[in-house]
This record gives sequence, C-alpha cells and structure tokens, in this order.
Amino acid sequence: MIELSAKLSEQNVGKVKENEPLANHTTIKIGGPADLFVEPSSVENLQLAMELIREYNVNWRAIGRGSNLLVSDQGIEGVVIKLGMGINELEIDGTKITVGGGYSLVALATQISRKGLSGLEFASGIPGSVGGAVYMNAGAHGSDISKILEKALILFEDGKLEWVSNEEMEFSYRTSVLQKKRPGIVIKTIFQLTEGDRDKISAEMKKNKEYRKVTQPWDSPCAGSIFRNPLPNYAGKLIEEAGLKGYSIGGAKISEMHGNFIVNNGGAKAEDVLSLIQYVKDQIFEKYQVTMETEVEIIGRK
Repeated sequence: MIELSAKLSEQNVGKVKENEPLANHTTIKIGGPADLFVEPSSVENLQLAMELIREYNVNWRAIGRGSNLLVSDQGIEGVVIKLGMGINELEIDGTKITVGGGYSLVALATQISRKGLSGLEFASGIPGSVGGAVYMNAGAHGSDISKILEKALILFEDGKLEWVSNEEMEFSYRTSVLQKKRPGIVIKTIFQLTEGDRDKISAEMKKNKEYRKVTQPWDSPCAGSIFRNPLPNYAGKLIEEAGLKGYSIGGAKISEMHGNFIVNNGGAKAEDVLSLIQYVKDQIFEKYQVTMETEVEIIGRK
C-alpha cells in the first residue's frame, strides 16, 4: 500500500492520503480509516489511479458525498476513491443536461430550476452526489433518477469506459446494476428533462425542501433513510407506531422527528448504529411480522 500511495502521489492524480478517517467524509460523521484515500482531480487522473490500483491488485471502493453510507469502525481495506472537484462538469443543451458524477445533486437541482427545466424537483433535498444518486437510484416525492436518466458513462473495474443506457442500468427501488452485478464508477450522466414554468418549479422545490426540513433531522449527522419501505407499509410509520422514536444505543439515536432516521447524537460508533438497526428489525418483526431491510449501504471491515 505504501508503494501504491507513493506511485499515486508521484503521478499527481489528486489528493492522496493514508489512513484517512472516513468519518470526515460521511454525512453521519462515522467511519474508521481508509488504508488509502484518493480524490482524483480529473477523469483522466481517475483512470490513471484505477490503472495503478489494478496493477497493484488492491481492493477499491468509490464514494460521493458520503450520504446513505455507514462505514464500519474498522474502516475500509484498500483504496477509497472520492469523486468531487474535477469530476463535476455541467453542460446544458436545451432540455438535455450532461453532468459529472461528483456534482452535488442539491446544487444541480437548484441550478436547473433557474433555467426553467423540470424533472429534478424531487432531488432538491437529497444531500448526495449525482454519481451516488445514479448508483442507488435515489428518489423522493414519487419520482427517482430512473425517470430522467438517458444514459451514464461508467468506469468499470477492468478500466473500460462504457455508456450504459437507462434500460441497461436495471433500475429498481433504490438499486441499480452497479451495486453488485457490474460494479463501476459513475463518471458522467445525461439527463433528459422537460421545459417547465420557472415559478412552478421553484415553488415545488421549495415545498419539497420545507417538507424535509420539518419532517427529517438534516440538522443532525445522519445517513438518510435507514430502511427500505416494506410496501405497502412505510418504515418510518412502523417504527413510530412501535414506540421506538428516541430510542438510543450508545451515541446512536432513532430520530424523534422521523422514525426511519438514525442520528449521531454525539460520539456514535458504527457498532452503535448497527446494534440499533438490529434492535429495530427485531422489534418490528416481533410486533408486525414485517421483515425490515436496510436502505443505507453498510461497508467496511467486519
């Protein structure tokens, strides 16, 4: 790993850090160190970094803005690649937009609304990156990424860059082909939007933001929705009805605003969150015979 770190630094691919705490890069402010942390400064440098990672036969993992992510206290073995500056270009061509995987989804929704383009209103309060949103088919308010994505440029493990169509992404509820079947990094996306009334779009976005503000604990470190909705039921409603709001283990606490959020109440460890997740699963199954599945992605050393 030391040799790889030196090589990446020598090639000037971007920021390179050893044993970087991932608590610094997740919205819940939890996570042990990455053996090696790389933030490429361009698509070309990301490709170069991936070539070196393959050459040294090291495990890797890509992250965006660290939402919807719980990293173990033991951290992550291998290289963590963070997409940010340098992979966040934006081009607008009529109703079609091309945007880098490192672009903030909230910033994109705001920017696009000012152009009178409709289709991203649902994303106005989702605190992730475009790449992360595509990876997990992020959604809210009855819509999701699958409704607007035309295609995405993916960097696969073998170093091949390939445009993948909406159909080939195999989108379903909060999932895509990238999660297990074909692991890869979202470099660039093309979204097909529609022309709309700027005032109506702004009003819809404001309404969505206000809804999140009054119903979800975004002023506290959290990872977004913890559980998938076990339709026709809703995770938050089941947890609330079970009387679990406010229940805590260590520094992790079920939000008193929304049952499907776990907040870092101060000094929480991933172990606390995992114990709380298991407790909720047990309680909901015992009371309602409903099996709860996590939406938050849990990664890292066991």
